[in-house]
Amino acid sequence: MMSFNKGKEIIEGASRSVTAVVGVENPPRLSRYESQKRRDWITFGQYLRNRRPPVAISQCNANHVLDFLGYLDQFGKTKVHLQGCMFFGQPEPPGPCACSLRQAWGSLDALIGRLRAAYEENGGSPETNPFANGAIRIYLREVRDSQAKARGIPYKKKKKKKNPLKGNEDNSSFPTQQT
Repeated sequence: MMSFNKGKEIIEGASRSVTAVVGVENPPRLSRYESQKRRDWITFGQYLRNRRPPVAISQCNANHVLDFLGYLDQFGKTKVHLQGCMFFGQPEPPGPCACSLRQAWGSLDALIGRLRAAYEENGGSPETNPFANGAIRIYLREVRDSQAKARGIPYKKKKKKKNPLKGNEDNSSFPTQQT
């Protein structure tokens, strides 16, 4: 007499072997950050391959990164007023103008951070990381400042909050008990 469980084992064993052959098992889900970093890395690699002549990641330098950032501007959604525009310096312009759309500074800054990490995760050395180059930091600072001026809102760096417990190892902020 054949038991029900024996048949179930045969079916489960068959499905395991099919899964092993086809490779259908779901990989662990990546976080939103990891997924975006992976997409950004693939996009940058495609950009380099589409250049004439194509550039290998190992041959990439800061100029290629700057060219990539300029290329991305065509897909931007942030209106950046030029100095000659009547809305230059106005945070909320009352009407439309012909100024171009650009990538927002915050988006570019986050992108460079993800690509910088991806470069090293994919075998690149921190010393040769083109995304960590000083020219990239200068470019990002110039974009930030020009966009802030165009909107009439100066960029202010957020100050880090001091940890009240860190600087008080002597516990002097606690009341002392007098006897």
